Amino acid sequence: MPTLPRKQPEPAQPHQARQTAESFGADAHRYDQARPGYPDDLVARIVAGSPGPDVLDVGCGTGIAARQFQSAGCAVLGIEPDARMADLAQARGLKVEVATFEAWEPAGRMFDALIAAQSWHWVDPVVGAVKAARALRPNGRLAIFGHVFEPPAEVAEPFAAAFRRVAPDSPFGNQPAGGPLASYQAGYAQIADKIRETGRFNDPEQWRLDWEQSYTRDQWLNLLPTTGGLTRLRSDQLTEILAAVGDAIDALGGRFTMHYTTLATTAVRAAAP
Repeated sequence: MPTLPRKQPEPAQPHQARQTAESFGADAHRYDQARPGYPDDLVARIVAGSPGPDVLDVGCGTGIAARQFQSAGCAVLGIEPDARMADLAQARGLKVEVATFEAWEPAGRMFDALIAAQSWHWVDPVVGAVKAARALRPNGRLAIFGHVFEPPAEVAEPFAAAFRRVAPDSPFGNQPAGGPLASYQAGYAQIADKIRETGRFNDPEQWRLDWEQSYTRDQWLNLLPTTGGLTRLRSDQLTEILAAVGDAIDALGGRFTMHYTTLATTAVRAAAP
């Protein structure tokens, strides 16, 4: 009887991990319902710092960020590689083209802002910044942003312990229970370096917004399965993790306050000479 090969881990570079990158559409409706939006101040700042209303949303998902920019008066085109996510975004009024950003063809179109909300790590970091410059008008704004989740230790530690127990081979299982902000800030600094290397943008800026949101037990357990570490787990693994986290939230009285930090790297396309 032949021996089956062991499952190969996905590549270390996030943009190469296509199975995880395109796993969120397995429950697109839950993703759209449970995932938080972005601070209104961030959206307003991007819009105010762009030369016009035409926005390209890279990795738009179900259109969570795009709808906020539409509400701010922008005309948004989404790019999304997962047709399941794109279908839901289109059903909610967003124009979407199904493609990875690397393969997408602008066909002569140019935009006043290019945003990537919680999605730029799925884009080739070298190709992405150069292609963004091609898609932006002179003085157009590139804005790459996302959330850092900081649940209290009473929630984060049982989650991390349960994850290590049920999925010890997962690369997500080795992550610390808390304190991810420094590593995310380093990641956004690396994004800024790639933007500088193109020579096509003014010097990037780093923005930070801190805010809080309260979650009930049910609300948090609805959101957790939409996060990258959990989207590809077996149902029994997911059930065990959610049970451990649910017990932890019950011990806090059935709800907790999440501390969010939204980080952004943003740069203005250099004016044509």
